[in-house]
Amino acid sequence: MARIEPLPPTQFPSEMRAAMAALRPPNPRHEKMPTTDRPKALNTLGTLAHHPELARAYFTFNGHLLLATTLTERHREMVVMRVAAIRKSSYEWYQHLFVARDAGLSDEEIGRIAYGPDSPLWNTLEAAILRAVEEMIIDGGIGDATWQILATELDTRQILDLIFTAGGYDILALMFKSLGLDMDDDIPELMSRYDQLFR
Repeated sequence: MARIEPLPPTQFPSEMRAAMAALRPPNPRHEKMPTTDRPKALNTLGTLAHHPELARAYFTFNGHLLLATTLTERHREMVVMRVAAIRKSSYEWYQHLFVARDAGLSDEEIGRIAYGPDSPLWNTLEAAILRAVEEMIIDGGIGDATWQILATELDTRQILDLIFTAGGYDILALMFKSLGLDMDDDIPELMSRYDQLFR
């Protein structure tokens, strides 16, 4: 049981609805994500509904990370999934499993993200992206060799978005683990439906 019980949507304060609107940045670079047959993250939203001011501030940031980032959607999701793998955050992993698939990552590639940057099947840039996430979380910053690859392949805004995406989803992983947040009820059904489609 979670240390802070998520509020059901019917109990969200009115300020929470305004906070959720902040997830849509004013100048998105990417299309709004599909919502049909996708996780609703109600336990995350219900937890943050206890503190709508914090929710609005984080959602403004998160809206940029999701929809206004200069990273490709594929690279954004590689960063998020690597954070989830390093932090052993099953909640974050399952929420973004669907987003990663929507971004074009195959299940084999998603499995490789869990394995990490040393898989020989990654190209140089994608291995460096995964390694950068690892170095930031484990060592506190990107190492010189990894930086050289990123600086050759990405522009300054993309590198900044990579750093802040890793940090933004690390914050969520810390919250999920600290609060013992339960998996949302819709995840098993969505996983079952997906598995049946691809048997």
